[in-house]
Amino acid sequence: MSWQAAFAQQARACRALGSPLTGALCDLLAGFVADDRGPIGQRVRGWPGDLTPNGASVPLRLCGSLHGLVLDGSAPDLAAAYAGTAPLAPAVIAAMRVHEARVLDWLDQAPQTNEVGRSAVLIAAAWFLGRLAPGVPFDLLELGASAGLNLNFPRYRLALPEGQAAPLLPGGDVTLRPEWRGAVPASAPVAIGSARGVDLHPLAPGLRLLAYIWPDQPDRLARARTAMAVAERYPMPVDQGDAADWLEAQLAAPPVGRIIYHTIAAQYFPADSRARIEAALHRASAAATPHASLAHVSFEADPAHPHPLLALRLWDGQSCRMWRLGRASPHVTWIDWQPEEIIEWSHP
Repeated sequence: MSWQAAFAQQARACRALGSPLTGALCDLLAGFVADDRGPIGQRVRGWPGDLTPNGASVPLRLCGSLHGLVLDGSAPDLAAAYAGTAPLAPAVIAAMRVHEARVLDWLDQAPQTNEVGRSAVLIAAAWFLGRLAPGVPFDLLELGASAGLNLNFPRYRLALPEGQAAPLLPGGDVTLRPEWRGAVPASAPVAIGSARGVDLHPLAPGLRLLAYIWPDQPDRLARARTAMAVAERYPMPVDQGDAADWLEAQLAAPPVGRIIYHTIAAQYFPADSRARIEAALHRASAAATPHASLAHVSFEADPAHPHPLLALRLWDGQSCRMWRLGRASPHVTWIDWQPEEIIEWSHP
């Protein structure tokens, strides 16, 4: 796909996900890249590999850099344009030129929204797992954890049609309110132990984290700030490193109940890392037992479908079982909960 098509695809996706401002920014930025003879234009036009949301998400890297300028007060004219009190196009072009070095710096890192809404699918998957492995305590290991906000998912409440479900752990102020489609998951107790994550570039909760949230979606910004306050009370460790290296080391420890999970992160892992993660899971599954089960929860983009897939695998030393649990929008404004077991086999 050409870089022009990648910007057009991202603009359509933003509008479909309720952010007309970010859609307009993607259109304006495509024009800027086409005309710019400087380093930003050259960098984007010559970008190797996939620029789309299924790859490097280059348009969102640029959008994030601009939102960061607004949030920290570096571009007051752009802030006025975002608020609708000034023309958008000249403010965007001026900000790109005046803050060229900063934009280039932000191009070097993949977007990390640490979207707290994705904790909704993690809570639902944990409930499902609690019914499959009752009484098993699970430690949490998150790949691509960013600032670690979704390591606190057991402390968040998930709103169901009949009301809010109690969190798995006390202490949080975040309530997630996705629209439910299809079935509604039944809540179940799950024993949660330790939690730890890894990211190639861990973020401290702050400007960069907020900047990747679309500026015309204040509810998402408010939710992220609330989750950041929870993280101040219950800080979650996020190690810097390659996800495969880290997971191999974590799984080398004696087996305990573990949930390994990632949400819209695997696309940013190198192909070699993805292969090693899969191999590490299969090696660790050989040591799993009914009291030290190994679970893998993934919520990732699906090239064959417009909406990400929520999937679960569970190893208990006797069998491996796999489910498609359903689909959701990327920011989990809705969940189509449709659990379907797709394969089961016994260990030889």
